[in-house]
Amino acid sequence: MVAGLAYAAVTWKLFDLVSRVNPCCATAEDPRPRFSSYTPASFGTSGLPAELTASLDIAAYAMPTYEDVTISSRDGVCLAGWWIPATRADAPAVVMISGVGSCRRDPVMLLPAGMLHRNGFAVLMLDVRDQGDSTVVDGRFAGGTDEYLDALGGWDWVRTRGIDGSRIGLFGESNGASTVVIAAGAEPLIAATWEDSGYADTWIAVAEEVRRNGFPGALIPGARLWGRLHGIDLDRHRPISAVASIGDRALMIVHGLADTRVDPHHAIDFSRALGAARSGKDVASSLWLVPGAEHLRASFAAPIEYERRLVAFFGAALAGRSR
Repeated sequence: MVAGLAYAAVTWKLFDLVSRVNPCCATAEDPRPRFSSYTPASFGTSGLPAELTASLDIAAYAMPTYEDVTISSRDGVCLAGWWIPATRADAPAVVMISGVGSCRRDPVMLLPAGMLHRNGFAVLMLDVRDQGDSTVVDGRFAGGTDEYLDALGGWDWVRTRGIDGSRIGLFGESNGASTVVIAAGAEPLIAATWEDSGYADTWIAVAEEVRRNGFPGALIPGARLWGRLHGIDLDRHRPISAVASIGDRALMIVHGLADTRVDPHHAIDFSRALGAARSGKDVASSLWLVPGAEHLRASFAAPIEYERRLVAFFGAALAGRSR
């Protein structure tokens, strides 16, 4: 009995550590809000290594015209976002979803948004539930199994702006990347999805995170049970399984080869699943492994190439660029 209680206590601690989300761009290591002054019109590079930002003119990516918006997830959760319209009303649009411990104010989100916007795209930057300025539901991340409804709520909202669904893509980073893959698998009208540094199999990623935090793998079954008791079932929607539903629709897989937070093998796993979904067709052009880039640093490590690929991908998939 004592051993069972001890196991329950330790696995609860593990579940709490791995699943807890701090809002306002705060992290588990530092619960203080980050980037509170950053907006699309004015943002910097706080928290990023100087060697990645020294030669980058961040002001060139500023988006001076934006709106604070409130939208509803597909299951009714109230979400905060920024709508950054394009200069042309008929321009394609991209819904952007950040990862755990991040939010729309994070420069790793704002830079790709600026890349898209200055090339003629409209952008919706969205805080998912429990993060940023959106509603705190339970203060825990669900591996995309709940958050995908937020991404779909964003896609639905953009359609109300008069933009056809075939001209609205999804962009996600880390947990947000896996979230948009799940969303694209669930909504067949989504034309294009860009995932940066996502995980293909949630439980494999959790196991790797557990080891990274110094816990033994034997604790994972107990943490998994605690998750289910809290209504978090990571098996309900698996990112790699969603790839089969995406099929021939546009999917771009991006990952830094120096990533120590989400192992680059997840990108390879996604690519193999995409090849299987496309009946063995060559999918090399759908995979970009960025040498030397750490987690969510590809857009800063290779900004010119990142922008070129990002704009070309959504430009082709969403019926052409608009300037």
